[in-house]
Amino acid sequence: MKPQASEQNGSHQNGDSCAADAASVVVEAAAAAIPTAASAGAVVPVLGTKNSQQLKLEMLNMGNGNNGHEKCTFHHDLELDHKPPTREALLPDMARSYRLLLGGLGENPDRQGLIKTPERAAKAMLYFTKGYDQCLEDVLNGAVFDEDHDEMVVVKDIEMFSMCEHHLVPFYGKVSIGYLPCNKILGLSKLARIVEIFSRRLQVQERLTKQIAVAVTQAVQPAGVAVVVEGVHMCMVMRGVQKINSKTVTSTMLGVFRDDPKTREEFLNLVNSK
Repeated sequence: MKPQASEQNGSHQNGDSCAADAASVVVEAAAAAIPTAASAGAVVPVLGTKNSQQLKLEMLNMGNGNNGHEKCTFHHDLELDHKPPTREALLPDMARSYRLLLGGLGENPDRQGLIKTPERAAKAMLYFTKGYDQCLEDVLNGAVFDEDHDEMVVVKDIEMFSMCEHHLVPFYGKVSIGYLPCNKILGLSKLARIVEIFSRRLQVQERLTKQIAVAVTQAVQPAGVAVVVEGVHMCMVMRGVQKINSKTVTSTMLGVFRDDPKTREEFLNLVNSK
């Protein structure tokens, strides 16, 4: 039986197919080499009772770490190519799903106002979730600079638009980021682009806040990072309790921002100043 790639929280584990491909090559090469080596009088290691599939699984388990394919987001079967479909290739199926949705609402998908709506909605959803196609390395694009600067850097009121993963409706707001450099600084626009990577996905605000902070830490290894997100959630405004003036504020403090109250207070004063 072919081992299947595991799935957690709706996303496929990265690297399984890549490791399996590598394992297959090694196992097959080893098997092919044994008769040749034996005929030449060489000492050949005994594989015992393990077949190639068992060896492949062992090598897969050994290779679950950093294997160079962390960006791969689609792994369907260990025996298949791991390359994801293009975004454009997803449009037909998504458009058909939106057409079914319109019919389920009692609408006529063929009437003039709706006939192109499924395709438009599919394209819009792909744009709203384009962060799945982006990674930190691509966005930074080398914009990390050596600089003898160890004072706080703050970029505040970065506009943010995201999609609530619980109801598939938008939430939006502002993000403020601060960090204390350790001889490395980040291009200021890259902080806004980091926000875009993680906000353009299905999200909850709490996770979004933490992901931004961790990404800044990975980018420049600062002494500390602080992130505050203030959001308005349409799932509270348009449905449910319908509290139109409510705002949700989340924060993540790492390093000295967590450990030093004075540093944290300085950041919050800068963020809250007009």
